[in-house]
Amino acid sequence: MIDYVLSCCSTCDLSQEWLDSRGIHYIYFNYELNGQQRKDDFGQTCSPADLYASMLSGADVKTSQVSVGEYVESWRSILESGKKVLHVCMSSGISGTYASACTARDTLDSEGYQGQIIVIDSLNASTSLGLIMDKLADLRDEGYGFEDLAAWAETHKLEAHTWFITTDLTFLIRGGRVSKAAGLLGGMLNICPMLDVEADGSLLVKEKIRTKRKAFTRQLQKMEELCWNGYNYDERVFIANTECLSDAKAVAGMVEGKFHKIKGGRVEIFDVGATIGCHLGPGTVVLSFWGEPRA
Repeated sequence: MIDYVLSCCSTCDLSQEWLDSRGIHYIYFNYELNGQQRKDDFGQTCSPADLYASMLSGADVKTSQVSVGEYVESWRSILESGKKVLHVCMSSGISGTYASACTARDTLDSEGYQGQIIVIDSLNASTSLGLIMDKLADLRDEGYGFEDLAAWAETHKLEAHTWFITTDLTFLIRGGRVSKAAGLLGGMLNICPMLDVEADGSLLVKEKIRTKRKAFTRQLQKMEELCWNGYNYDERVFIANTECLSDAKAVAGMVEGKFHKIKGGRVEIFDVGATIGCHLGPGTVVLSFWGEPRA
């Protein structure tokens, strides 16, 4: 009998239905839209289309991590049911949520639940965090115990890759990842930045590619260069998008045309959640796969 619960935050950018089907517990991040507090709840209370339309109209958006109290409340109910908690956080290189989760763990330790919560800094974000959670659910179902599964996650978390391509520089400029001058020139020249999550968990612009089609081809090339087992890759591939489903489908088709053994028979496509979407804006495609350890 499984004596623990797998847990993560909504920043894994999978769907609520997917997480529920895998038996994965989740906690919502928070954001503000024009001063109104909202939950990053897989688009239930504010659809991606409405969020990005508001952003393009000049809405003020701010994100905030899960609070210590929210973690404590969520986990206490699990612990009171007699189960342990294995929680995997969004990267500490992007958010302070890992520190909050550790504080919540320590709080519950002091209440008599010592050793019953393990918190892991995934050093990932979006669908690469989702890949980790999906894989952990597979291993749980194969019989991995609480501590062995945590050890697997720590050992292999840097083998989850995420490559972002964005076709709209507006919000990267606003967030300071691209300068105004570079953004203006990039917009004129149809430049699409490609970003990844680095080994330290930070998000970094790695390349600037002219034209969307070439950018998507470069995304595919990254998978060809880095993925496990080359064209015999047989794990999941996840893609997420910020209100550009046709682009996501185009990249998925390119991947499926090269890799014929993908687990499940196809690339799974999801929406980027509000937390990450508030920083990227519309027009972003995220490709996640398993590969060589990031260095």
